[in-house]
Amino acid sequence: ACSSVSRRARGASSVSASEATAPEALLTDIEGTTSSISFVKEVLFPYARRALPAFVQKHGQEPQVRRWLDAAAMDIGGVSSDHCIVEILQQWIDEDRKHTALKALQGMIWKTGYAQGEYHAHMYPDASAALARWHAAGHPLHVYSSGSVAAQRLFFAHTEAGDLTPLFSGFFDTEMGGKREAASYTNILAAIGRPAAEVLFLSDVVEELDAAREAGLSTCLVDRPEDYPQPRTGEATHGHRRVVSFDEVTPEG
Repeated sequence: ACSSVSRRARGASSVSASEATAPEALLTDIEGTTSSISFVKEVLFPYARRALPAFVQKHGQEPQVRRWLDAAAMDIGGVSSDHCIVEILQQWIDEDRKHTALKALQGMIWKTGYAQGEYHAHMYPDASAALARWHAAGHPLHVYSSGSVAAQRLFFAHTEAGDLTPLFSGFFDTEMGGKREAASYTNILAAIGRPAAEVLFLSDVVEELDAAREAGLSTCLVDRPEDYPQPRTGEATHGHRRVVSFDEVTPEG
């Protein structure tokens, strides 16, 4: 149950728990892993899209906002009009583009929505219960998501299960690098000061797990039927262990 992982090529059989170090720390994705994909796509993204024009008009000259608007402008050819930047940012939301500037701005907008109680972040009950259980057992917990660190903190501070931020020792976003790049996981290991063998990464995205495994981490594919009605088994798992809920994960070996 996800206490060890194959370090061989895709399609190879996993090593047994006795052959691998039992992970002590956990690194988890959010969307499709701790929480439903639909919450992000059907609640958070539309809210940010609607609120973006008024937000930029009101706060566009504030340094922390201007920084990210200018960063987005540089990536779209130096566009100087905030109106044009907003339209392109809205297009990026529609495309679910993983752009650091967009994620930062969305985080600022979502903060207002959370503060006003317009929504609470979805958590699968098995995930919130397991995270609390692992934390109580002394396992350091960390988050790695394409959403900004600020957005991650907001998310876990306003969940249906309450404020879960005290459970976590660290939050990481794409400033560590892309989630499908092995170097990103190496950067995270350096930041938390642990060897790869001590860390288990949980995600619903096989390619992210491939990158984490390349960096030496243990891996576990979270294949929730609510998010993936067609189960991913056999070759589709790329040799990663598969679970359908956090109840099946045993970091303590």
